[in-house]
Order: sequence, then C-alpha cells, then structure tokens
Amino acid sequence: MHEENKASANGRGKIRSVSRNETGLLALMEKTGYSMVQENGQRKFGGPPPGWKGPAPPRGCEVFVGKIPHDMYEDELVPVFERAGKIYEFRLMMEFSGENRGYAFVTYTTKEEAQLAIKILNNYEIRPGKFIGVCVSLDNCRLFLGAIPKEKKKEEILNEMKKVTEGVVDVIVYPNATDKTKNRGFAFVEYESHRAAAMARRRLIPGTFQLWGHTIKVDWADPEKEVDEETMQRVKVLYVRNLMISTTEDTIKAEFNKFKPGVVERVKKLRDYAFVHFFHREDAVAAMSVMNGKCIDGASIEVTLAKPVNKEGTWKQHFNGQMSPSSENLLGFPNKDDGHQKSLGKPASLAVRLNGQHSPGPPEVERCTYPFFPGMKLTPISMYSLKSIHFSSAVMYLDYFCNKNNWAPPEYHLYSTTGQDGKILLVYKVLLPSIADGSQSYFMPDKLSTTVEGAKELAAQFTLLHLAPEQAYIILLSLNAARWNSRASCTPYLA
Repeated sequence: MHEENKASANGRGKIRSVSRNETGLLALMEKTGYSMVQENGQRKFGGPPPGWKGPAPPRGCEVFVGKIPHDMYEDELVPVFERAGKIYEFRLMMEFSGENRGYAFVTYTTKEEAQLAIKILNNYEIRPGKFIGVCVSLDNCRLFLGAIPKEKKKEEILNEMKKVTEGVVDVIVYPNATDKTKNRGFAFVEYESHRAAAMARRRLIPGTFQLWGHTIKVDWADPEKEVDEETMQRVKVLYVRNLMISTTEDTIKAEFNKFKPGVVERVKKLRDYAFVHFFHREDAVAAMSVMNGKCIDGASIEVTLAKPVNKEGTWKQHFNGQMSPSSENLLGFPNKDDGHQKSLGKPASLAVRLNGQHSPGPPEVERCTYPFFPGMKLTPISMYSLKSIHFSSAVMYLDYFCNKNNWAPPEYHLYSTTGQDGKILLVYKVLLPSIADGSQSYFMPDKLSTTVEGAKELAAQFTLLHLAPEQAYIILLSLNAARWNSRASCTPYLA
C-alpha cells in the first residue's frame, strides 16, 4: 500500500511538472514569437526566428551544451543563452518520458555570439551545484576510409567514391612514410555538406562495402581541431608533413632558411613530419607560402601553421558527425539528422564529477581475452588508427592524444627521492616539445610512486588532466574502471 501511494505521488509530481513545463513553454513562445516543434528525438525552438530573412547562419555559429539538468527546459534555458546574443535555433534533445537528455545545440546568428556564449556560459552554474558545459559545435563533412589498397592513387579513389556516393568534393590521401609511391592504407573523403557525408556513411557503414575486391572500413573522420583566429594570429610555428624518414632536422632548417637566412629558431622532426619554429610570425607565414609544395630530399612537402593547444576550449567530444574543436572522439552523441545515439561505453549524457557534480559511473571498457585459433588472418595496424576505448593506460592514451594533435610524442624524464620510511620514491617529468603557443610544455605530478610504471602512469594522467581536463577525466574514469575490474593495481586513478 505504501509503495502504491509512493508511486501515485510520483505520478502526480510528474503531471504537475509537465503542466508547469507546458505553461512555461507557452509563455516563452508568446513572449518571443518563436515557433517550437518536436521531431526525431529533439525539440526545436526557432530555426529560423521570427522575421528572419536570408540563409541560415554560417558554420561556426552553433555551440554544444552539456550537463543540463534533466528537468530543465527551454523556458529556463533560452533566457540564459540569450545573454550572449540572438538565438537562431535552440535544439533540446528529448527522451520519450518528456525529460531532456542532458544536452542541447544552440545556433546563434553570428560566430562572435557563439564565442561569447562559450566564454561566459561554459562552467556556468545553471542551478545550485549544477554546472553546464558549453563548447563550439561544427558539422563534420569528412569520412574516414580504412583498408584502402596501398597502390591506389588519389584520382582512382576519388573516381570510385563519386560512383558510389553523392556530393564528393575531394579525397585526401597521404603517402606512405617509407615508400612515397604508395598510400598509407587509408583516405579521407570530403563531402559538400554534413548531410551528404551522413547519407554516404549510412549507405557504406554496414561493412559490406568493397572497392577493388577489398572490404573498406568507413566511419566519421576525427574532426580537425578548430582554433580561434586571435590565437592563430600569434602562431609562429609551421607543421611540415610528408617528409622522408631519412631527412634530418639540419636539412629542414637549412631549406627553410634559404628564403631568408637566420629566421628559423629550431626544428623538431618525428618520423615523416616536423615542427619548424621561427623567431617571428611574419617569417613563418612567408615561409609557409614559399615552401608549401616544395621538394626536400625528393619528397613534396605540405606546410601549414601548427595549431596550438586551446586550453580554453578543451572540453572536447565527438558527436557522431557534430563535434567540438577537438580531433578526438571520446564520446558519441546523436548527429543533427537523427536522434540515434552512438556511444563509447554507457553514458547518454556528460554527467561526470566536475565542479562537485556526481557521475553515475564511468564508461565500461572491455577487458576480455579471446582464443587465437590457427588460420586466423592478421592485419598490420597502427595504434593511431584505433579509438580511445582501445587503450587501458594513461601512458598509451597520452601518446595517442599527442599523435592526433600532430604533436611530438611525450618525453619522460625520471627523478627520485627518499621517503620518510627510507623507500626510494619516483616521479616523471613529461615534456611536450611540440606545443606551439609558448605555453607550459612540461608537466610533473604532485604524487610519487614506488614503481617506475606507477610513476609514469601518474605523470601521464597529470599531463592529460592539464591539456584537456574534462575529456581526460572521462577517459581516466574508464581506465580506472578497467584496472579495478582486472585487479591490476591497488592504486586508484585520480586519487
């Protein structure tokens, strides 16, 4: 009887909540003149707003909002986001129960308004003890193709993709590091719009897509990191790719000094790419124009401005096609064409313990082993082509993170001291020489370990939490779960 009364009370509470919500939404629509419609698991407010003339706002005007309380709706949210500027469209993701799914997309009329929203509303306390996260959201127009025959040229791949999908604009193919006549076994296909890319992916994703008799892997490409123009105006480091492995740093420095002697400060080369640091930005920009497409040791190089760490915008997710500035894809969220979820692990929202908030638990990380049967086909693969869920240590993930951002691998320097009980205690300093914006490039944790492995893991965790605090927290939670499940260590992550 008590349970029935409790359920009845909960039901009445929900009815009252829905009633209040409907009243608030009607009042908001009447006040603003915006329309509202719910479809495909999302509720759209505006898009366009009343009296709007002309095309929709350009790319870069939309922000992603996470960690929204599930019982909060447009009548409370819209006034908050109007502080940054005029809202073109507000899209709140909805559950069948009537609650929201914890996140939304807000499109402003200008990029400046979107940037202001990120500046003033990221980590904003929307309710007592409840902090929302806000970051830029962009449409992904690029697909990744894996298992491409290495002898195929760009023109061949482009022609084949135009035959099987619509809206293909370009194909990006990178030469093999050791044999420039071959590709690296993967390519990126650029489409004219996010919708064209999404339709192509839906057509190709079942796993039966073949080119030249090979089954081709298809997925969203990890988005390129977006850095604001003001930050890029200060960059004086060039990223140079497609170098020969045999090319030395001295050769690169000499080649870039040819157009104006003495302008290069230093060069850091890794495998077939390098970072060229200049004393002055204007020399870096001039060198980029002169050197892009030039040959060094027989290889035609690509030269662009290096993208620095954006520490204000490192709240990074990948939204199954819609993404933030990051090139990482740590969590999946619905794209703008449907309400389906693609997630890595279990979470359907961004609830983590940040700013005092509670997390329902980390994503599950599969730690199973499987038998290896005779005759199983093995395919060579690079760890950098994997997803973040394939890593169960912060050390490995930091290396992966640096590679995805086109940085040099982290350098670890070991130090020791003696504890009060006489034990030898160890700590690593992590050096990231390729951080291009002149900010902190070394990191040392405030905890010591009795083992080399433990010290290295602590240093990698500490570095990740400083480079990308929120995404690192989610990753480290999942790594902690994996270690706990496997009883691999008695030392918890994020202690």
